[in-house]
Amino acid sequence: MAQGTGSINSDYKDWEWSADAGERARLLQSPSVETVPKSGRAKEMGWATSALGAVFIVVNAALGAGLLNFPAAFSMAGGVAAGIALQMCMLIFIIGGLVILAYCSQASNERTYQEVVWAVCGKVPGVLCEVAIAIYTFGTCIAFLIIIGDQEDKIIAALVTEPEGAGSSRWYTDRKFTISITAFLLILPLSIPKEIGFQKYASSLSVIGTWYVTAVIIIKYIWPDKELVPVEIPTSPSTWTAVFNAMPTICFGFQCHVSSVPVFNSMKQPEVKTWGAVVTAAMVIALFVYTGTGVCGFLTFGAGVEQDILLSYPSNDIPVALARAFIILCVLTSYPILHFCGRAVLEGLWLRYTGVTVEEDVVRERRRRLLQTVSWFLLTLLLALFIPDIGKVISVIGGLAACFIFVFPGLCLIQAKLSEIQETRAISWWAQVSYGVFMVTLGAFIFGQTTANAIFVDLTA
Repeated sequence: MAQGTGSINSDYKDWEWSADAGERARLLQSPSVETVPKSGRAKEMGWATSALGAVFIVVNAALGAGLLNFPAAFSMAGGVAAGIALQMCMLIFIIGGLVILAYCSQASNERTYQEVVWAVCGKVPGVLCEVAIAIYTFGTCIAFLIIIGDQEDKIIAALVTEPEGAGSSRWYTDRKFTISITAFLLILPLSIPKEIGFQKYASSLSVIGTWYVTAVIIIKYIWPDKELVPVEIPTSPSTWTAVFNAMPTICFGFQCHVSSVPVFNSMKQPEVKTWGAVVTAAMVIALFVYTGTGVCGFLTFGAGVEQDILLSYPSNDIPVALARAFIILCVLTSYPILHFCGRAVLEGLWLRYTGVTVEEDVVRERRRRLLQTVSWFLLTLLLALFIPDIGKVISVIGGLAACFIFVFPGLCLIQAKLSEIQETRAISWWAQVSYGVFMVTLGAFIFGQTTANAIFVDLTA
């Protein structure tokens, strides 16, 4: 596989290896980035991760603000039984994809998701993978800005009381203003630096906040507010195709595959069998968190649940207000990390296209980084201001998440097995190839269905 001879952010001292959410900053590097060491280098430099630490990192990579959309996903799926069944069925293949990526990483001796796709599947799938990562991170950044607006609306409504008969709200409470001022004052300065390792402590706090949100939703279901009126609880989907509308949320929530390859290579014992146990434990933990949020949030508000579950609660609820503050902190720290990942992929594509090494392009790197950052920031902000529904964004990027979970791992497995030199094909060989074909087919179906639904239903509504 053709590699750039230079490296971006290659000073290992700037990246202290730790099992916190700040790891996501360097788990999505482009093929030209030499930030994450191979497992052998990691052991030499004392960065090797234990199996328990790997579980923690994978859980952190999976959990995030996407859990706010799970109650609405259960509503779309047609109830608790359908939502849980859909999650369980998809979880089998989600775990399978993570194991496949570890197997292909070991076989190709590559250390990041897109490098594995490049090495195993070739140039075209590799470029498509990098473009998909850039689009996915771009869309996720839009979703983060929408979430900030959602939570700030509720917090401001609790703090500012409008006089009776007021025709319109004050200018400083306008959603577009609050999102813009937060983005310009906090997100843009955090997105410009070349290194973002300084955010790891805030990222750890945001992970705690994610767990707090789940706890609040569960407690609010067990001990509901007295003002809450009984609601209709659907027990079946409106149509058989409605179940598929929940797939983007599940894919978006459980997508940690792009981050998984560097985590696997950082382990003290990077073995596929051990990794299988790690990702199974991590996905079971994530399943409990997402299921608890989805079930309790859905049963609390029924068919009337908002796309962002926290919007369904009253503005003056103090525990929920604290949850909103935690979510804002989560996305404030996650946006720069996701932007960094997308910027690194774009940088890798640019360097590969021009054939220039980083050492030869040091002077123009800063100028290009500022241009990329400002352009990315303004575009995501503009789209977030005019797309107020997080469900519409997740319906689009959830389809891309399906590609990372199913399509690319399936292609890697097929190509890896086809490249094996065997005189006779054993039954296990055919079974693995068939499994890869099924994963590609399933991922293509989810991507096509969700993308078509987003275009013809959500975005044109």
